[in-house]
Amino acid sequence: MHEGQSTWNEEKESRFVEQLEKELEKVHSFQRVKLGEINRRIDSEAHEVEMLCRKQMPDEDEFTASEIELGHIIADVHDLAKYSRLNYSGFLLIVKKHDKCTQWLLKPMFSARLNRNPFHKENYDAMIVRISTLYDRVRTRGRERGGDSGAGGKQSAFVRNTTKYWVHPDNITELKLIILKHLPVLVFNPNKEFEAQDSAITSIYFDNDDFDLYKGRIEKSEGAEAIRMRWYGGMDNNTIFVERKTHREDWTGDPSVKARFPIKEKYLNAFLRGEYTTSELFSKMREQGKYSKKEIDEMQQLAEEVQYTVLTKRLHPMMRTFYNRTAFQLPGDARVRISLDTELSLVREDNMDDRIRAGSNWRRTDIGIDYPFKQLPNQDICRFPYAILEVKLQTHVGQEPPQWVVDLINSHLVESVPKFSKFIHGCATLLEDKVNLLPFWLPQMDVDIRKPPAKTFSGVARPAITDKKDNVAACSSSIASSSNNSDGSKQHHVQINIDNSPYVNDPLQKPASAAAPPPPFLLQNKQSSLQEPQQSTLHQQYSLLSQRLVSLYIRLFPHHAKNWQATAAIKDGEALPSDSNKKRRPPVIAKAPPAKTFFANERTFLSWIQFTVMLGALAVGFLNFSDVSVGRVSAVIFSVLAMGIMAYALYNYHDRANRVHNNEPGEYSDKYGPLVLTGLMIIAVSVNFYRKWWSYSSGCAGCPI
Repeated sequence: MHEGQSTWNEEKESRFVEQLEKELEKVHSFQRVKLGEINRRIDSEAHEVEMLCRKQMPDEDEFTASEIELGHIIADVHDLAKYSRLNYSGFLLIVKKHDKCTQWLLKPMFSARLNRNPFHKENYDAMIVRISTLYDRVRTRGRERGGDSGAGGKQSAFVRNTTKYWVHPDNITELKLIILKHLPVLVFNPNKEFEAQDSAITSIYFDNDDFDLYKGRIEKSEGAEAIRMRWYGGMDNNTIFVERKTHREDWTGDPSVKARFPIKEKYLNAFLRGEYTTSELFSKMREQGKYSKKEIDEMQQLAEEVQYTVLTKRLHPMMRTFYNRTAFQLPGDARVRISLDTELSLVREDNMDDRIRAGSNWRRTDIGIDYPFKQLPNQDICRFPYAILEVKLQTHVGQEPPQWVVDLINSHLVESVPKFSKFIHGCATLLEDKVNLLPFWLPQMDVDIRKPPAKTFSGVARPAITDKKDNVAACSSSIASSSNNSDGSKQHHVQINIDNSPYVNDPLQKPASAAAPPPPFLLQNKQSSLQEPQQSTLHQQYSLLSQRLVSLYIRLFPHHAKNWQATAAIKDGEALPSDSNKKRRPPVIAKAPPAKTFFANERTFLSWIQFTVMLGALAVGFLNFSDVSVGRVSAVIFSVLAMGIMAYALYNYHDRANRVHNNEPGEYSDKYGPLVLTGLMIIAVSVNFYRKWWSYSSGCAGCPI
């Protein structure tokens, strides 16, 4: 029992839970108020932009003012999203500490409270789509964009470059807000109001029991294929796209190809079994006349090849990928295409392990698009922790990509993961015991990809306030606020106050000059003699939130206050009071390396041992079945080579295991081992051939040289 559990009684537990619930309700209420305020400002700005675009001679200054106001709205959405995530993290930390230090378990009950106040689950996609539409209208000064989004895609003078990145959940909203300032959100049906399911994309990847398609994709073999069935939106969508991706090596000079054709769901099972022919499939399409004869012929050829591959390779449903995609692109301009996939989930579709999932159907029917798919067992689903950013650049030869794209992909918001594949990651994670090859990025899954912001990257910046927008900007100061000293420098002093203070009212109901009260967990700032550098709004909120949580914990757990302060001092690199004369100690971060990394090291070691066993068998064959003079020398050479490789592999195995155990960064690949091994093998085989040739040329096959 932890110290202090005996003094923690039911009365204190009741007070603690009551205080925590009040804070939770405050945060949720504050978020709802701010969301309502932002939506009203968006409605107001939409009306102003509409009236401005209808003018015969609109004033350029009015467009500029609208662009600045939209910049303020974007900054407020960003601040609110960060505020929600920080408060959510704070609640989880204090509940975790409570359960650790008391005999009461609060986490299950608190999860139910969070579901009733789901401020952390707010989806800003609909708001972002509206802001993007407005921002694009202001950027084009009300002129309609035209053209095909794929224009220019067939011109051979273009160079296409596709890169993939991971995005931490903390950075998703900020990333979307940054991109929409340069590219509008791509909406396929602008006449329809945006719904959550509009961004859903689901694909069913096919493979056989030998994982031939998986091996080809992970090895990047020339001509490697991926076959999937894809649909957009909800489960009521009857149009399924059968897609085939074909990998081409760079040395061939041909680009990788993705082709597809549509099919109604009711025909798909029969098509995959070979009962529904391609002639029947495309006969109606020819009659409708929506596609040219050439396009139909190409799709029919693709359908025949896919059907043949499915039947001959015995392909069946293997892996499902689900995600919500936000695409950014200028209509009629395909030079920059950016997509961001969130809530990525990988689900097993196979019937292995004596479990019927898809059965004889082309997909399983026990799930739809109801993320996070709570009805599935853990062994059937992998919820990917990051979002996937895909940047497609299509520029002329010698032309540089836009500078904002370069700044974005080099920023702290993204982590580059070249050649990342959702299908490969799903198989490697959920079917690890059935595949022999694993992707290179798996060890990186247990490493925090968040990085400190670069000073050269501005991110979401709040524009300068104009006279026209002073009142609105003053209302948003309740999210981003700080007190200025008389000399203009930013100075802060945190006054801990955990008493119940009246909740902030709607800022729009107060005069613009009135100072808005601070939101929950945002403490009062006063002047101090200690000067601090100017901090961002997010950093201020995080610092104030953490200090409030510490104060609340110390008050409710007085017996643990000393241990808390000691631990915090060590983490901050400070010396304890009793060790005031000692040097500052660096923070200690103890994190167990992932088991997959150790298994990868073992598999590498076993691969080397497998090769040495083959060399040993070759040496025994030389000794027993070859000429006496030639056989003995060759047997000795290959035996020494096999034992040397064994020792080298064992040394590398232990060296890598120790480095992984100690979380040491650095190069883990073996650059010189394969080169040396190849050289020794060439020498050994050359010596064997030389002795055999000499024995025959000298006319004494069995005589020593």
